[in-house]
Amino acid sequence: MAAHDGPALPALGGQRTGSYRELVADALRAALVAGELRPGEVHSVPALAGRFGISATPVREALLDLAKEGLLDPVPNKGFRVTAVSDRQLDEYTHIRSLIEIPTVTGLASTADATALEALRPAAEEIVTAAAAGDLIAYVEADRRFHLGLLALAGNEHLVEVVGDLRKRSRLYGLTALAERGLLRASAEEHLELLDVLLARDGAAVQAVMTRHLGHVRGLWAR
Repeated sequence: MAAHDGPALPALGGQRTGSYRELVADALRAALVAGELRPGEVHSVPALAGRFGISATPVREALLDLAKEGLLDPVPNKGFRVTAVSDRQLDEYTHIRSLIEIPTVTGLASTADATALEALRPAAEEIVTAAAAGDLIAYVEADRRFHLGLLALAGNEHLVEVVGDLRKRSRLYGLTALAERGLLRASAEEHLELLDVLLARDGAAVQAVMTRHLGHVRGLWAR
């Protein structure tokens, strides 16, 4: 493990939904994106297993999965090191996401089923709740489910896969500062605003909200 205790990770011993391997991988991805696992930190399998409250095997498997995704590097006899993401990479990821997500979501204003849009409201509300509580890992995970669920309504599985991969590789190091300053909730509430303008079939407003929202990823959040 790194010298400090690191972020609070969820205890998984009592959970039954999904495999421990998948649950660990999801939790660690969210912690990576939230910037709570910092570049250069080395985390050991036994230490992480203890923090999750489960055996070492699914934790090791999850870490190997993240290493294949380029999020971690194996360190012989020590564990796994968090990979660094450069400013240029963050700029490129955000640019690609903007090219894909803004027109795709704008198009949903005229094509998406209202019931399907409303089904995303609990995830949007969960984002707001996590922001208010300062739970950054829960925030990032709910944010991922909302945005990928929204994009899925366009009916292009490969598009969702590409954006999902870009999200995994991003780092939002400014989330902690936003939460401490009480500004994260305003960004969180944009998800509810987005649903409302989609349901109103207002394409221009959808484009404006999406442009502003994605701007936070590389602007306000990355600071």
